[in-house]
Amino acid sequence: GDKQDEKFLRHYYLNGEATLEASLAKAGVKPEDITDMVLTHMHFDHCGGSVKYTADKSGFELAFPNATYWASRQQYQWATHPNRREKASFLKENILPIEESGHLKLIEEEGEYIPGIEFKLYSGHTDGQVIPHIHVNGKTVVFMADLMPSAAHIPMPWIMAYDTRPLITLQDRERFYKEALENNYILFFEHDLYHEAAVLEDTPKGARVKEAGKLEKFL
Repeated sequence: GDKQDEKFLRHYYLNGEATLEASLAKAGVKPEDITDMVLTHMHFDHCGGSVKYTADKSGFELAFPNATYWASRQQYQWATHPNRREKASFLKENILPIEESGHLKLIEEEGEYIPGIEFKLYSGHTDGQVIPHIHVNGKTVVFMADLMPSAAHIPMPWIMAYDTRPLITLQDRERFYKEALENNYILFFEHDLYHEAAVLEDTPKGARVKEAGKLEKFL
């Protein structure tokens, strides 16, 4: 999002001038067209674009006014009553306007809440992270969020220092890798500047990238 001041944004070395709304416009999609927003978790870099300033900048409003906003109840409670380590990543202006709008739906268990999109829960990075499994053209695309932010994090021990419970992350990864290898999941990365998507293969050293490239290459 763009609600934070220049000092805040300077810390994160934003790449380019693109905005979420501008990227959607290139695809011919207006904010009003969006029916569902899946908040994988409520760290500011994953939900900040869901809320924007009002026209006069006197308050906040939903960036996608007709959408249902999905999150796990576990993550919502974690975000609204944060621990000291994560508190700086949970910004009230990104969360409270969604709740106050009446558009927030909280899930308590895994399942298919949107036709063709299954939500699965992982808690090593932060509690109750939702990882969408999107079933399309007989294949499954998994939006990796911060379960696996980039292809560089695929080797099992290579996890982020940001993870709140790294041993749980390892358990989460082990469960995910088993499913991904058995079902030939297409991994769609959020934080990888060089690899948009990849499929895995099993090797003597564990799961590794079999092939990487643009998402459309695998569909």
